Amino acid sequence: MDGRHVTSKTSVLLALGEALLGPGANYGTCLDSVDDYLGGGPSVVPPFTLVWHHADIARRALAGHILYHCGGLSYFEVTVNLLRERGVTVVLQ
Repeated sequence: MDGRHVTSKTSVLLALGEALLGPGANYGTCLDSVDDYLGGGPSVVPPFTLVWHHADIARRALAGHILYHCGGLSYFEVTVNLLRERGVTVVLQ
């Protein structure tokens, strides 16, 4: 997944959608959508490997987006954890 332009919650979903569904696709409107898609929705079903290039850009951009209902983790961390919990091998580069 090309992470050069992943600087917001919306762009995370767009980048995931384009990486897994094709150009112009997105992964819904929130992390619940990601969970639904990985559970057998209109997507690639795990297990698979997602190589997230330029992950440091998203990590920095989303550091201030804290999800307190998820243990105070950033949106980036919650996204990566969700992918891994659903059986995706996530390689951050």
